[in-house]
Amino acid sequence: MKGFTLLAGTALALPLAVAAETNAETENAFETEDRILVTADFRQAGLGDLSTSATVIDAETLRARNASHIDQVLNLAPNVNFSGGASRGGFFQIRGIGERSQFVEPINASVGLVIDGMDMTGMGGAATTLDIQQVEILRGPQGTLLGANALAGMINLVSGSPTETFAGRFETTVAEFGTRAVEGVLSGPISETLGYRVAYSNYQSDGFQHNAFLGRSDTDDLDEQTLRTRLRWQPHADLGVDLTALYLDINNGFDGFSLDNTRTTLSDEPGHDRNETLAASARVQWRAHPAFSVEGLISRTTADTEYGFDEDWAFVGLCEVFECLASEYSSFDNYLRDNDNTTLDLRLVSNTLADEPGWVVGAYYRDQSQSLRRQWTFLEADFRSDFSDENRAVYGQLDLPLAERWRLSAGARFERRDADYSDSDGARFGPTENLWGGKLALEYRPTGGGLWYGSVSRGYKAGGVNSNSALPDDQREFDTETLWNYELGVKNRFLQGRLDLRAALFFQDRDDVQTRQSLVVPIAGDACPCQFIDYTTNATAGQSYGMEAELNWEISRRLGAFASLGLLRSRFDDFLNFSHLDADPETGRPVDMDGRDLPHAPRYQFALGAVYQIDERWFVRLEAEGKDAFFFSSRHEEKSNTYQLAHARLGYRHDRWDLSLWVRNITNKDVRVRGFGSFGNDPRKGYAVEPYYQFGEPRVVGMTAAYAF
Repeated sequence: MKGFTLLAGTALALPLAVAAETNAETENAFETEDRILVTADFRQAGLGDLSTSATVIDAETLRARNASHIDQVLNLAPNVNFSGGASRGGFFQIRGIGERSQFVEPINASVGLVIDGMDMTGMGGAATTLDIQQVEILRGPQGTLLGANALAGMINLVSGSPTETFAGRFETTVAEFGTRAVEGVLSGPISETLGYRVAYSNYQSDGFQHNAFLGRSDTDDLDEQTLRTRLRWQPHADLGVDLTALYLDINNGFDGFSLDNTRTTLSDEPGHDRNETLAASARVQWRAHPAFSVEGLISRTTADTEYGFDEDWAFVGLCEVFECLASEYSSFDNYLRDNDNTTLDLRLVSNTLADEPGWVVGAYYRDQSQSLRRQWTFLEADFRSDFSDENRAVYGQLDLPLAERWRLSAGARFERRDADYSDSDGARFGPTENLWGGKLALEYRPTGGGLWYGSVSRGYKAGGVNSNSALPDDQREFDTETLWNYELGVKNRFLQGRLDLRAALFFQDRDDVQTRQSLVVPIAGDACPCQFIDYTTNATAGQSYGMEAELNWEISRRLGAFASLGLLRSRFDDFLNFSHLDADPETGRPVDMDGRDLPHAPRYQFALGAVYQIDERWFVRLEAEGKDAFFFSSRHEEKSNTYQLAHARLGYRHDRWDLSLWVRNITNKDVRVRGFGSFGNDPRKGYAVEPYYQFGEPRVVGMTAAYAF
């Protein structure tokens, strides 16, 4: 921790020292916060005017990282994490709160995911970055904005808009590990009132694993196609209509775990992670009256996913090659899940100036259904389940100027949720809940500009059911979780507007914390091979507190720097864990987890970097990021590794061309992105309990060429 403090302190102090010696008359190398509009809020607001801790990652940053999925840029946002366990990091955590996987059970997400108004919550693998103009990350409960699926916060992806003149961009990438990608964007007017935009990408990579049994290095491959289209119709100055469609065809492999905790696997049936999604949304904005506007959004998402893996991580005949202490087994586990999601959001928004009272009132409807078919070697027949839930909500927000520089904002949401679950084991549940959340914020804007704010917000996450009939009756259902968030923040610009600074302190108090557990049950006899029964239970309470800070600094016309820092302390309160690895089932003695950190909640994480314009055409970008170790689960004590990564990019721009040579993870460090520690899977060791890890991306060197017109 001392080394990190010194590194972060040096990184933040260096721009200060350099800036003191530079000329005040410089050109901006970074967009200042008042030019960045956050669209996730009820009203489009500048990043510096939003009374919540938020991060915006723009298109230039996505291109600089050569990011094809948002899991490759999330480390830039303080106190935001993700988990592996599949081909992409599709499960997100904000301030230590969020899901880490999904198998049999339907999940209620803690982090909302919205792409162009289409609700993709719980389907993080769909968050590809083709033509994404900005990624908006709002930390803290968004109870008024999104309701039950935003207990921890939300991630909002916004794609490019149609342009007034014909324009386009084509890009191709080649890199190590068989990586090759092409993408193209075309945009322009169809008529004076109608514009279009269409984007397509094809991303392929062999992946970073080598399957020694099959003699292949593509069993963990990526094969992803994305197609986005958008129409904007403006028949009248007071009426605008946006139509957006998204098609995803993802056919990725999954061969992520090795019995030896290396990148060399022995599986004879490598898994897969597939997703075919068709989604569309229609947004209408109508200035119906001088006093207010009507905004409507309807979206529909249909997604067919298939996730399967070689459960034994080995080949049949392993024990004929190696001396085994136990008999081997062979198993494949496959989950086919169909998701259908329809949302309707209708609101009235006052047409008021910033110094006038403003209001929003709205109604929301969400109809979601999921059907699952599990194909598992040890099942006599496929397991099937059907889950559906309907959410109806009304919400409102009132913004009141209290004095010349003070403003009070109050919002609330009331939501009714009706759920229905049934499966082939004969289980049936139909919980109904009334839920509420909201936010109260006091804002102060000093004479010299900027924003100081304090807020109190309440979020909620609906209860649910555990399907497996092997669980005791008292563990078949779990309760609603609630969270109170208290936050103080500042957003301001210094040095003649060349430095943007945003910082926040927060404290979160959670009741009935929903935490994911699993029972390890031998399939036959007293030893593994085992089946893993995932379920959700409630801890009594939990707390977290911390800090988030971000800055963009234009040091000179040629040099700019950026940095972010997240500090987080989290804990369970009064949680007696009966499913922990060290619990004693014979005596019924649980493990007391009072004071223990929450899973996927690193105590610190940072990112920093600089961009230097060598001359009119050449530039270089250097970055570093790091993260503290964190627990993978509340069921065992295995952790990720503490790490620091470095990245670099050398670029050349001339006229319409953009060429670059880049490298990620320069020092080729192995980063654990998923881990298990409560079972053994190696017959060579008699299925002795030991940790297993999935590793993130190693060093990758690549080249990218782009042409824009």
